[in-house]
Amino acid sequence: MLLVSLATALLGFTEVIFVPAYWNPPSLFDLAVRTGFDVESFIFSFAIGGIVVALYNKIFHASEEKILLPEHHSRRHRFHLVAIISTAVVFVVLFLLTSLNPLHSAIIAMFVGGIATLYCRPDLKNKMLMSALMFLVIYFVSFLMLIVLFPGYVEQVWNLKAISGVLILGIPLEELLFALSFGFIWSSIYEHITWRRLSQ
Repeated sequence: MLLVSLATALLGFTEVIFVPAYWNPPSLFDLAVRTGFDVESFIFSFAIGGIVVALYNKIFHASEEKILLPEHHSRRHRFHLVAIISTAVVFVVLFLLTSLNPLHSAIIAMFVGGIATLYCRPDLKNKMLMSALMFLVIYFVSFLMLIVLFPGYVEQVWNLKAISGVLILGIPLEELLFALSFGFIWSSIYEHITWRRLSQ
């Protein structure tokens, strides 16, 4: 959990892509507005990465075992590297070659990466699907708490005109799609990169 959290924290550097195209949040020392980067993005990325990767194992008491070297050369595993980098590649292509909002590009890229992972590692299907749903629920409840505590915050901070503008109980649809797609792809990242599988 800690290793993945530290790696996920690096996604905080991508905040410059989303401010102000997707949202424009207040931040410590106004860093988001002045530089495009902020401390909060690194903390947020650190937290969600660890939650997503460990949630399923914790709830379902799943343990891990190493995939032996001969199995690395099976037909599906030939796409191991392609599946791992597919999310980043798809995002870069969509970001550079389309006019999609960056978050829409990220959501599509994560779903594509998740599907590529499922092809390469069908043994992780249950973890990926359940993690996506569980993280969506956690994210949904957390976002509702934000709305209750800070009424009008979404309308002030999110660039609703640049996205669908659809709100579900006050939550932007894209936020929920982000939670679903992130839980889907990121829950498998540790097992996929380290050649491990779950044994329950």
